[in-house]
Amino acid sequence: MRPIRPTMAAASIAAVLALAATACGPSEENAGDSPSASAAQEAKDRLTIPDELKDRLKEHGIDVDKWRNGEWRNWDKDAWLREAQDFVNPIIEDLWDPDRMREAETPPERPVDEDISGDDGVTDPTPAPVEAQTVRAPYRTSAPEAGKVFFDGPEGSMVCSATVVKDPANPGKSNLVWTAGHCVHAGKKGGWYRNIAFVPSYNDSARSTADLQNAPKAEVAPHGVWWGDWVKTSEQWIGEGGKTGGQGAPYDFAVIHVIPEKGGTGKSLEETVGSALPVEFDAPSVSEMARVTATGYPAAAPFDGERMFQCPDRPGRLSVKTDEPTMYRIGCTMTGGSSGGGWVAEGRDGKPALISNTSIGPVSAGWLAGPRLGGEAKAVFESVSEKYAGR
Repeated sequence: MRPIRPTMAAASIAAVLALAATACGPSEENAGDSPSASAAQEAKDRLTIPDELKDRLKEHGIDVDKWRNGEWRNWDKDAWLREAQDFVNPIIEDLWDPDRMREAETPPERPVDEDISGDDGVTDPTPAPVEAQTVRAPYRTSAPEAGKVFFDGPEGSMVCSATVVKDPANPGKSNLVWTAGHCVHAGKKGGWYRNIAFVPSYNDSARSTADLQNAPKAEVAPHGVWWGDWVKTSEQWIGEGGKTGGQGAPYDFAVIHVIPEKGGTGKSLEETVGSALPVEFDAPSVSEMARVTATGYPAAAPFDGERMFQCPDRPGRLSVKTDEPTMYRIGCTMTGGSSGGGWVAEGRDGKPALISNTSIGPVSAGWLAGPRLGGEAKAVFESVSEKYAGR
């Protein structure tokens, strides 16, 4: 399937660093050619970055000016930050404009064999395909927690799906987003992806691809663009994750803490979109769930990544490796780009809760599998939540 494809406080970086995209606006050579260009240059000149922060960035091979001018495109092995504590994601203002969002259609590969039911673990029969259903527009009212993740990797700009989730450390004011590990980190043979940003209710009116070419950004991104200033995924994904075969899939989850690209109104992401889902970590068994609904923005054919879809189905079990946790599996025809999208079921309190996210599926589509969220997932989540407690 193609779903589916540092120790420093990153919040401090984002708070003082707002870099202008190289492709937008005048160059420094002609910056004085117009009043607006002059104002932009003056603003840039006033930007003061503490020496300590500059030094920390340089420790990670990041020169602020070079990064702003395109150094982030350097994917040499020595320049690709890999370890959990090394994540940095300086805001590059207006990098994700509507055109770049629309063109980011290459998801990271996460295919597995069509039938892996011969594994020795607990695996139920392959589910019948469930046709993905379009989500009613506007998305901000029908599925306000869902959105699209944009990021850059060596292969180009890529997309995934994600969900706004509640933050126990900041009740009613969450800035946390849940997605798949392979949407933020390349796994065993790579490092952190770059320019990671979340757009809730992307293409809110469900416009066609052709119509989106002339759509205003306010409609493409009705709640703005939210950049990840800190991201955490499982150590298992970082150490084992791969592009094919399902390696690391039972631990393929991630949590992103976000901030608004433009500074915003002071409201949190949860307040801005008007909703957030709780995360259920006690890993309910398939017998406890009558139905689960997966939501995402599938981008691989026959989809184009511009509209939101859902698949409701009763989950079964899938074992990729006998010594790793069993995953959930449902029938679904969503393809690449739906990775990271939330799986929602009735929680133990009877209300909707996020219980998994899309991780893997077969090359030809037909089913999706997602990790059960146990102790490892809870530890990842609590780490990010506690990092920003009260902030």
